[in-house]
Amino acid sequence: MIFQLNGCSAYSPSVNILGAYFPDWLFCISGGCLASALIYLSLTKLRKGSWLSPYIVIYPLLITFLSMGFWILFFY
Repeated sequence: MIFQLNGCSAYSPSVNILGAYFPDWLFCISGGCLASALIYLSLTKLRKGSWLSPYIVIYPLLITFLSMGFWILFFY
């Protein structure tokens, strides 16, 4: 029984902030949403918003890819 649970004790994917532990994916998703909002605002300001045309598909994918990139960059 102890052999099966031994792999879980090595690393907990959480960040300690003022005594509370938050999962690292929460910060990555927040950063992905913020970065995609900044990309949206900059493209609309430059009037190039049509470059990312099907918004319902592109922006969730952009959030996903940016979140994964932040996770690889900061937590891997």
